[in-house]
Amino acid sequence: MLIVQKYGGSSVADSTKLFNVASRIANTVNEGNSVVVVVSAQGKTTDYLINLSKEINLDASKRELDMLLATGEQQSAALLTMTLEKLGINAISMNAYQAGIHSTNTFGNAKIKSINPGRILKELETRKVVVVAGFQGIDEIGNITTLGRGGSDTTAVALAAALKADRCDIYSDVDGIYTADPRVVTDAVKLDSISFDEMLELASMGAKVLNNRAVELAKKSNTVIMSASSFSDAMGTYVKDTEGLEDVNVKGVAGDKNIVVVTVLGVKANSMYIYKIFSLLARENISVDVIVQCTNNVGTVDVSFTVKRTDAKDAINIINENMNKIEATGLKVVENCAKVSAVGAGMVNNPGVAAGVFEALYENNINIYLVSTSEVKISAIIDESNLELAMNAIHKKFNMENLH
Repeated sequence: MLIVQKYGGSSVADSTKLFNVASRIANTVNEGNSVVVVVSAQGKTTDYLINLSKEINLDASKRELDMLLATGEQQSAALLTMTLEKLGINAISMNAYQAGIHSTNTFGNAKIKSINPGRILKELETRKVVVVAGFQGIDEIGNITTLGRGGSDTTAVALAAALKADRCDIYSDVDGIYTADPRVVTDAVKLDSISFDEMLELASMGAKVLNNRAVELAKKSNTVIMSASSFSDAMGTYVKDTEGLEDVNVKGVAGDKNIVVVTVLGVKANSMYIYKIFSLLARENISVDVIVQCTNNVGTVDVSFTVKRTDAKDAINIINENMNKIEATGLKVVENCAKVSAVGAGMVNNPGVAAGVFEALYENNINIYLVSTSEVKISAIIDESNLELAMNAIHKKFNMENLH
């Protein structure tokens, strides 16, 4: 088998952990597998490098920041390769250029355009373990780019797809995918498997085990992911196309505290003005999530939407500065909000799921500001102070402690 393994920063944080990871890789090789490894920067290296850059220049160019931050992963790749050599495993480390990882030129948040795996395949033919620096790419003129937070997951899945690997194992300090964050919901249980769509929704709704871009890429390429802990031999959770999902209506609960609700009041009931609101936000790269429009009796509408807390100030300023352009009468902002989401395949065909979610919130006197639904999720915007209570209530309502 050809297996791609990815190890997060906590898994390679020091020499003891590097030897632990190298031993796991050695075992996989000795079982007769070909192995490509993707690594993140050690521990808090990326944060350290960011802070170091700020000490030098608060307005450093994004290109130079990427040049700096990419060194963290290259350090991990070289150190892990040295560790493998110490254990008698033939290995070679590669940066993005050597691994043929081509990206867009959006410094700080580049996307992988293509991968030329020729060099990696040649090294695999000689029975070497190839250790690749994650989180980075090379643009069309040879600049180093970085893929954003969680980008090493994306690197691993992209390589697995390009190499047509049998599996992509993503190791961290978490031993799999749970029905909810076990630090918040004490009855949360680890799942044996979960579908791409369900995992994508959980990742997008706040679950931080897997990067949502990586899951989306895995779905497109039908690359099986196994999420497990590098500190345990316990079986992890498989993320894949799974059958028989209609029997399970709710598979997990996720929470996200990074939410602010913005309502533009008294907008003319004309789609042109709605378009103006969101085009102004899009021009400043402000992402909008839940959107609700309420019609008034005077030919106007109130338009509510959610933004990330980090984008709220900019969003509010943009609306206030363009109040005449969008012909609105006012602005209302509700801060300290959170989003609780119930996720599961087949939910759209079962009206009892929505009733169960809202019953759980009602029974615990939790008010709802906005609601958003899709085929595999129901999300409610609530007060941040009620998030943990809401997650536990929904988890209990659907007996998720009995899922595996």
